Amino acid sequence: VISCIYIAPHGLFFLKERLRKKTVDARDLMAYFKQPVAGSRNVIRAADYMGTTLQLLEGKVKYFYDRPYNISDLLTKNQMETISRISGCANQHLPKVCESTKYRTITGQCNNRRNPTLGASNTGFLRLLPAQYEDGMSVPRGWTENRRINGFRLPLARQVSNEIVRFPTENITLDNGRALIFMQWGQWTDHDLDLSPETPARSTFLEGVDCDQSCEKAPPCFPLQIPANDPRFRNRSDCIPLFRSSPVCTPGSPIREQINILTSFVDGSQVYGSDLPLSFQLRNNTNQFGLMAINQNFTDNGLAFLPFETAQEDFCVLTNKSGLPCFLGGDPRVSEQPGLTAFHTLFVREHNRIATELRRMNPRWSGETLYQEARKVVGGILQKITYKDWLPLLLGSETPRVLPTYRGYNESVDPRVANVFTVVFRMGHTLIQPFIYRLADGYRPYAPEPQTPLHMTFFNSWRVVRQGGIDTLLRGLMANRAKLNRQNQLVVDELRERLFLLFKRTGLDLPALNLQRGREHGIPGYNDWRRFCGFSAPRNLNELATVLNNRELAQKFINLYGTPENIDIWVGGVAEPLVRNGRIGQLLTCLIGNQLSRARDGDR
Repeated sequence: VISCIYIAPHGLFFLKERLRKKTVDARDLMAYFKQPVAGSRNVIRAADYMGTTLQLLEGKVKYFYDRPYNISDLLTKNQMETISRISGCANQHLPKVCESTKYRTITGQCNNRRNPTLGASNTGFLRLLPAQYEDGMSVPRGWTENRRINGFRLPLARQVSNEIVRFPTENITLDNGRALIFMQWGQWTDHDLDLSPETPARSTFLEGVDCDQSCEKAPPCFPLQIPANDPRFRNRSDCIPLFRSSPVCTPGSPIREQINILTSFVDGSQVYGSDLPLSFQLRNNTNQFGLMAINQNFTDNGLAFLPFETAQEDFCVLTNKSGLPCFLGGDPRVSEQPGLTAFHTLFVREHNRIATELRRMNPRWSGETLYQEARKVVGGILQKITYKDWLPLLLGSETPRVLPTYRGYNESVDPRVANVFTVVFRMGHTLIQPFIYRLADGYRPYAPEPQTPLHMTFFNSWRVVRQGGIDTLLRGLMANRAKLNRQNQLVVDELRERLFLLFKRTGLDLPALNLQRGREHGIPGYNDWRRFCGFSAPRNLNELATVLNNRELAQKFINLYGTPENIDIWVGGVAEPLVRNGRIGQLLTCLIGNQLSRARDGDR
């Protein structure tokens, strides 16, 4: 255990050193914006210590066993309890005392008074179906080369991206019925519901291999191998790096589960935070007016910008010569791209507007009451837009079936974000245009740069401050069309080839990462979810062609996967034909409706 305590913190130190030396690249961005904060770090550290200890023990005893075994089966109850206590996992499951209050907690605890941790931050995702790992416990599907699943080898994630997702950007079809702001609301909502940070460790636990310098598969490294004849990577020994998601402590079970560091409710956590220390940092603590903190250095034509992050190591300062840091928000991804930053800024301004008006109407209210009441109103606004306005545009004619009329709070409903939702809600990647658009007053093109390639805007906080503020961005989102998801036009190359491209280094492949992440989380395959939703599960080419209404696409899937059973849920889901008046297919309608229905009905 002591050796594990040294290994785990090494990752964050390693990343800070790269920032100081300005030797970062795209893979570091993935780690940076998913870094856990405050209380989340303690929970993740405990689970990492627990898991690493079991791995070390397994490495020591494997030479004495010539048959498969689970290390937890070889340990006594007292031994497991000792490891749990020393690692810190035991402290994560102490009983919670719920105080009587009229406001929801920042962490989501005590929303369900009978089960106080349901939907709370820093807890595990819900499993709607059992996890599918190669070893039944933690090894991702596709880890072992040449291993057959349902009689076939899983294709490389990058190969699926090349052959199913890839299309010429000039062929893009725009959506005549949805503006770009429809896409942006989806990302905004996702950042209210779930975030599973990567494990802080940057090198393998047992061999000490540096995951950034090696393409070896060893925990926590799960790199994406490069297929033959790749259009971008010429060296097949190269790889796209991926680090495993942080685990969560699971008492009594050796099966790996991932942590959600956000609350599972539509509650504005991306504005206010899901962790108490962060929530205090986001507030204006200089007075008793219940306000959120704002930027003290710059204004947007007299209106507020978000405050800047105060960390010494900052990615945003490396993207330009102005030296402007990233913004500080309730979710660490606040500066990921300017459209998202605009939404964060808009709702901080709205909180302050509401709090100021409430103070005028109720001059005797305390600062805490003003803050909580304004927070409650903002949460209500987010819920109204999400459930009444946005979801019907996504789910189309299936809305009444998958999202029935609200009947009131039901404490027996489990509101936790399902692990599969973290993968399928990435369907929003199919709606993203390859540009960020800006429009000046009167919806005229913003000079000198009305549109910017998406990959040039990642973590560019300076563009928000120096290039027209958030109004130009919001006009661009409202007046330009979203990309239409079509079966032969899934995701643009700005995300498939140039994700987080910095300093002309190699960009990442977001669709391929989606597939690899689903495997890493132990998410079952396409047909398992078709059966879960009560739909037919295609067994062969003809049946898959019927489900997809596209024989050519079905043939591509069979050529890659061998059987529909093995199709990864993300690519199978986004490839289905759209439901009537909606923007996703039958399967994703079921799974997303399931999640948002539970998040609503299980929210007190």
